[in-house]
Amino acid sequence: MRNKLEYTFRRHLKESLKDPEFKKAWENSQTEYQLACQLIEKRLAKKLSQRALARKIKTSPAVISRLETMTANPSLDLLKRIASGLDLKLSINFK
Repeated sequence: MRNKLEYTFRRHLKESLKDPEFKKAWENSQTEYQLACQLIEKRLAKKLSQRALARKIKTSPAVISRLETMTANPSLDLLKRIASGLDLKLSINFK
């Protein structure tokens, strides 16, 4: 039986999104969040560490870390190199 006092990220997010300022900031970070999630997912699926991926695309592990923690604004060239290093095709679209 689940403890009713359990506080989850989803519940916290749902409550936080009631604040218009937080909601705007959350929505503005969605692109970075999706990029970070996909990069982590694809890198782990290839069983690569940040260091191994960085070595493969001739950059530093810090660059990969900053992308995965959403603290960097990558260039298109870097995204292409990452896709190539993961044996993937880069796809960018506007919705």
